[in-house]
Amino acid sequence: MDIIKVDAIASTNTFLRELNREKHLVDPVCVLALEQLAGKGQMGTVWQSNPGENLTCSVFMPVTGLNLVDQFYVSISTSLAICDMLHSLMVPKLSIKWPNDILSDRFKICGVLIENIVKNGRLTGVIIGIGININQMSFENLPQARSLKQILGKSFTIDEVLYALLSRIEKRFSELHCSVFERLKSEYERNLFRKNKPSTFVDAKGDSFVGIIQSITDQGKLQVLLEDEVISDYGLKEITLLY
Repeated sequence: MDIIKVDAIASTNTFLRELNREKHLVDPVCVLALEQLAGKGQMGTVWQSNPGENLTCSVFMPVTGLNLVDQFYVSISTSLAICDMLHSLMVPKLSIKWPNDILSDRFKICGVLIENIVKNGRLTGVIIGIGININQMSFENLPQARSLKQILGKSFTIDEVLYALLSRIEKRFSELHCSVFERLKSEYERNLFRKNKPSTFVDAKGDSFVGIIQSITDQGKLQVLLEDEVISDYGLKEITLLY
């Protein structure tokens, strides 16, 4: 995979999106930034990262043979690839906080932002923005954030984590096909944070309620068992799971 390294950039996702618009990328490309000046997370949140201490990158991956309705399997494969890499580093108690935050125990160590590239109603590629906390030792006003150094008690080089991550992403994407959807979904659900445990959620109106995560739909909606024994499906903007 081609890797483009830059010192500082507004957003690696934006950089790759513009590069793809200019060159019509067909092969995997990664852009790695020592510092992102306007890095974004899910729902427009800002990704906090000290320059040079964490992995902040975006990866363009071509996608073929995947219908737009099946786009959540990109998120599943990405989440599992990151878990594969973190397992290899012996990070304990890994889980996926729906849809694709990666936790160690209850602490967030990785965030993901995926942008689809669609042509003629079909998914042709994705841009995957990934932030992994590596060597940063404090996170202002983010009590749930932790780094690999805080968890494992040792430092890592950005490159060693990057190369391990990219190899896992390429492997997972090489296997991304409808014939393995069921297996991927089962593996993802086994790793879901707070699955089968009473948990507190906040809906789009700001109201809180208690439910139990059961599974996800094929489109990636979270299926939650409510107090009246009814299972409801929720999309990304409809519900937030509290820690």
